[in-house]
Amino acid sequence: MTHPFLDLAPLSAEHFASIERRVAGLLDTSQDVVIMQGEALLPLEGAIRGTARPGTVALNIVTGPYGQTFGDWLRDSGATVHDLAVPFHTAVTAEQVRDALAEHPGTDFVSLVHAEAATGNTNPVAEIGEVVREHGALFYLDAVASIAAEPVLPDAWGVDLCVIGAQKAMGGPAGVSAVSVSARAWERMESNPQAPRHSYLSLLDWKHRWIDGGRKALLHAPAQLEMLALEACVERIEAEGLDALMARHAGAAAATRAGALALGGGIEPYVYEARDAAPVATTLRAPAGIDASELVARALAVDPVLPLVAGGGALAKEMIRVNHYGPQATRGVVQSSLAALGGALAEMEGSGAPVDLEGARRAVAGAWVQPL
Repeated sequence: MTHPFLDLAPLSAEHFASIERRVAGLLDTSQDVVIMQGEALLPLEGAIRGTARPGTVALNIVTGPYGQTFGDWLRDSGATVHDLAVPFHTAVTAEQVRDALAEHPGTDFVSLVHAEAATGNTNPVAEIGEVVREHGALFYLDAVASIAAEPVLPDAWGVDLCVIGAQKAMGGPAGVSAVSVSARAWERMESNPQAPRHSYLSLLDWKHRWIDGGRKALLHAPAQLEMLALEACVERIEAEGLDALMARHAGAAAATRAGALALGGGIEPYVYEARDAAPVATTLRAPAGIDASELVARALAVDPVLPLVAGGGALAKEMIRVNHYGPQATRGVVQSSLAALGGALAEMEGSGAPVDLEGARRAVAGAWVQPL
C-alpha cells in the first residue's frame, strides 16, 4: 500500500536550493539564506552562538519574552550584555536605541525582536537599523512573527542575521525555519573560535559544506515533508501576493482593535498605541476582576477552533491574544473571536460594564478594508 506522505522520492539538493531561493525572494535579499531543519529556535540560538563570545558587547532590546531569552544566550556565550527593556505594552524607539549605544559605545552586537506575537507589539526596525548601522554593530533580528504580516527587508534595513519561521503569518509548517546571513556576519563567525562547528546549531557547517560547495550536497537528510510544506506555503503566498497578504493582516489587526474598543465590557487593547501594535496578533487586556484564562476558556467552549489564547506565564491572568495570522487573518475570524469573548464576558459574574456585540460587529466591518 502506498502513502502520499511516506512513499516520496528523496528531496534533491537542487530542489532544496530552489526552495531557499524562493524564501530569499520573500525577504528581497541578496544575502545567503539557509533553511535549517528545525523550528525557529534553532537558527535563533545558532546565530547567537556563532557570533557571540567573550569580548562581545551586546545591546539586547527586550520588548517581550523572546528578548529575555536572547539575553540569556548571549550571557551564556560569554558576552557582556546591556539590556534595553521597555514595557510590553509599547515598542522601543530608535532614539532609545541611539541613547543606549551612546551609553555603551563598545557595543558590537544588537539583538531585537521585530514583532512580539506573545505581547502584540512591533518595533520600528527600519529606523533602528539606521541607528545600528551608524554605530557599526552587527544587527540580529527575530522576524519569525513579522514575516508575511509586515515588511521584512534585511538588506534595506542593514540586518546581518534575520531569522524567520513559517508557522505564523506565512501559514506554513513549524518544523523548518530560515536565516539570512550577511557577509560580515559570516566573517564574525569565522573569527569566533567558539562558534559551533560540526553541530546541529552550526551555521558555519551550512556555509562550508553547502553554500561554499555550490549547494550540491546537503549536510544530512532533509526534513522532507516540512520542506514540501514550506514550498507549498511559499507558492500560496506568491499566488496571493505578498503585499496582499500583509494588507490582510493589517486589516485583521485594525478590525480586532476597533472591535475590541467597541465591544466594551472593560476589554481594551493591551498595546496602548495602534502604531505599536503588531499585525500578526492583537493582545487585549481583560477587565479588572476577570481572569483572562477563564474568559478565554469560556469563549473556546463555544467555538474551540477560534485563535484565542491567554497570555503566557505572568500574563495569563490579564492578557488575551487573538492570533489572527495566516489563513485566520479574515474578517469572519475576527468577528467570531470578539463575539465569543463578548458572550463569555456577559455570562461571567463581576464583569461590570455592559457588552455591545452589535457595536463590535459594526466596528469590525467599518475598520476592515480588505477583501472578505
